Amino acid sequence: MLAVALAGCEKPAPQAAAPPAPPVTVAQPTKRTVTDWDEFTGRFEAVDEVQIRARVGGFVNSIEFKDGDFVRPGDLLYVIDSRPFEAVALQADGQLADARAKAELARRELERALTLVTTSAVSESIVDQRRQALQAARAAEMQAEGALKAAQLNVEFTHVKAPITGRISRHLVSVGNLVQGADGGATLLTSIVSLDPIYIYFDMDEPTYLKYNKLWFEGKRPSSRDTANPVYVTLVNETKPSHEGKMDFLDNRLDVSTATLRSRAIVPNKDISILPGQFGRVRLIGSAPYEALLLPDAAVATDQSRKIVFVVNNENVVEVRQVTLGPLDEGLRVIREGLKADDKVIVDGLQRARVGAKVAPHPPKAEPAGKKS
Repeated sequence: MLAVALAGCEKPAPQAAAPPAPPVTVAQPTKRTVTDWDEFTGRFEAVDEVQIRARVGGFVNSIEFKDGDFVRPGDLLYVIDSRPFEAVALQADGQLADARAKAELARRELERALTLVTTSAVSESIVDQRRQALQAARAAEMQAEGALKAAQLNVEFTHVKAPITGRISRHLVSVGNLVQGADGGATLLTSIVSLDPIYIYFDMDEPTYLKYNKLWFEGKRPSSRDTANPVYVTLVNETKPSHEGKMDFLDNRLDVSTATLRSRAIVPNKDISILPGQFGRVRLIGSAPYEALLLPDAAVATDQSRKIVFVVNNENVVEVRQVTLGPLDEGLRVIREGLKADDKVIVDGLQRARVGAKVAPHPPKAEPAGKKS
């Protein structure tokens, strides 16, 4: 009986206390006016590219540039042996002098005949013959002048000069080699490409082209055919655009093999940092300005094929929302559907949130004064 009495006096064991709600950081979506930008992969090409070829044949006497130099119009590049052409020019000069002398003689004989015909000392047929002789002499003079100009041009062509401003390639023909002129398949000597400004070509897929066309018909976006829409270019080693340009050309048909439209933008290249052949990512305006809700990309989770965010309701209980994502805008992700402006979205602590469970929400920490976000 004593044992039973003692057992009845024992207190029941206390139950374990419920764990506190896990802390999470919540924030309302940012609301602002944004514009969509589409991104394409493009390749830079020179605005002007010239292959320097020999226009006359002969032996190369000297090379007047350094491989890879920056050249300007008129800069001397190659010197071809000009002595054979100078001799031809001298001969043509002598033939021109002879033709001029004959033309002068024919003119004087015609003048004498015209004077004598008034006194019937010579017949009209003699006058006609001398008039025809003068015309033939003048024609021969013109031919001699043309031959001299052609010979002088050949002498000029022995000095190969740069036709444009740009960077020159390496020399393809060394001193002492024989080169062929235009008549025998002109020898390629080198090439020059312009660098400022520079083109970037990219291919636009058919759905994007149709989207732009629809926006143009609705008056929401200017067409790049008649408006120099801005573009922003990011190089392969960059994370954000570093060069700004404008649209310059759209092709007149889609490529039937790839269903893409060849497009081109022109980009200033003042520091000559971009070379033809480089790749770049081109951002082109893709919509009219519109009001949008935005979240940090870290707040978006993936559930199989769905994109979801976690929202805290008025009872601090976690709910899940399926959302439709848009592009990034200044580091934030555009949320097209599935979210309201007053929703409290979990932006930090997603791993501690469970759907249907309570959490302890708190706002993001304020940035220290003077710290840039």
